[in-house]
Amino acid sequence: MSGARTFAIRTHGCQMNVHDSERLAGVLVEAGWEPAPDGQAVEDADLVVFNTCAVRENADNKLYGQLGRLAPVKAARPDQQIAVGGCLAQKDRSTVTARAPWVDVVFGTHNVGSLPALLERARHNGEAQVEILEALETFPSHLPARRDSAYSGWVSISVGCNNTCTFCIVPSLRGKEVDRRPGEILGEVEALVAEGVLEVTLLGQNVNAYGVGFEDRATGRTAFADLLRACGGVEGLERVRFTSPHPRDFTSDVITAMAETPNVCPQLHMPLQSGSDRVLKAMRRSYRARRYLDIVTEVRAAMPDAALTTDIIVGFPGETEADFAETLRVVEESRFAQAFTFQYSPRPGTPAATLPDQVPKAVVQDRYERLVALQEEMSLAGNREQVGRELELLVATGEGRKDAATRRMSGRARDGRLVHFTPTGVAGPIRPGDVVTVRATYGAPHHVVADGDVLTHRRTRAGDAHEAGTRPTTPRVGLGLPAMGKPQDQPVETGCSVGSLT
Repeated sequence: MSGARTFAIRTHGCQMNVHDSERLAGVLVEAGWEPAPDGQAVEDADLVVFNTCAVRENADNKLYGQLGRLAPVKAARPDQQIAVGGCLAQKDRSTVTARAPWVDVVFGTHNVGSLPALLERARHNGEAQVEILEALETFPSHLPARRDSAYSGWVSISVGCNNTCTFCIVPSLRGKEVDRRPGEILGEVEALVAEGVLEVTLLGQNVNAYGVGFEDRATGRTAFADLLRACGGVEGLERVRFTSPHPRDFTSDVITAMAETPNVCPQLHMPLQSGSDRVLKAMRRSYRARRYLDIVTEVRAAMPDAALTTDIIVGFPGETEADFAETLRVVEESRFAQAFTFQYSPRPGTPAATLPDQVPKAVVQDRYERLVALQEEMSLAGNREQVGRELELLVATGEGRKDAATRRMSGRARDGRLVHFTPTGVAGPIRPGDVVTVRATYGAPHHVVADGDVLTHRRTRAGDAHEAGTRPTTPRVGLGLPAMGKPQDQPVETGCSVGSLT
């Protein structure tokens, strides 16, 4: 050890928060901090950072419970620092230090890069520092990053949200949508691939609304579809995913780009939220069930083996049994591979929190259980359809809770399915980041099993990096390649909507 102060980051919430934590780690390393050793208890780090979520009802309880457990540690180690950032910090502001006065720094979603300076100021002044900006200070992707994975990387193409969904607090916490220039995005993708990354996921609160400020939709082409096609030209990039699109902005051009670009994975996560037109209107979701199902039909016509996943809220205020029946109908017709289902919880500051006809908890629980049961039937059926098929897997780290006991490893198929496999039949060790081909032998509701010998094994640079314990890094400066379409000197604000990142 070099004697540098160590940090540990605990992340709650969506993929955007996970990527923000990579940026937090990057700015801390740049400032001279070191990541705490793997396996070390959080309380042993010199700095503990909580990157928080404010979307779900238990987010507050989770954070303050963890802060409470750190209070005696902080009392015994006054030099230890504790920082709270992310959406809950943006929402609660000075409430954090009022409820947990042992916290040293509170920062918001717009000033991730300020953390090192705030920590130093808190140490120098001997008092908590709270800095919550109302607008984006620096686009997060312009900050350095310490990536979590040697083989898969997040790439933000936009931040913020312009929509007004009545259940969602994200727009007030993340601000208006701002897009990155396409050349910067491609530059970051190419930099990741140069370090061995095989897979990237394009991130945006409403990812497929990207670029409406500098595209000409009269041509039928969209900036997001063009971005997917451009990713197809990045040599060495094997898999491209994106999350989360909004049904309102889903165009035939995007579906065509997905189908015609070989490295774009046959996977689509598209939030439904409700199958009832009446509830969708109350949610201010700008599509109806028929529009959603038409997109599903078009996607399946272009990519018959595509796996579709979604988000659904049960028990939105005023939801009747007939409304819920419509949700079940759309879910059954859509044949989702997986659905992330949530019981509605009122979030202070959102219009839905004050709506009449809040659904009783017992009713919400009953509907939730019925929806989960239906979705598990369809997930099981879809995974059983994989039995006998050859599946190409990007080997992952620790995705199976029972992998050690079963001596299996895990990976993701191109359509995003989780597959547990037996690493036998090939010479040499199989490592996370390597690519294998297996034959599926069993389907369960949440995963597929391949218990025969591995059919093929390709060692990769990503596997080499994982084995060596190295991870990709992203420099602070923006990366610039020629932009697609009309160039922009500055990021532009665009329309967007809310998907699973909310």
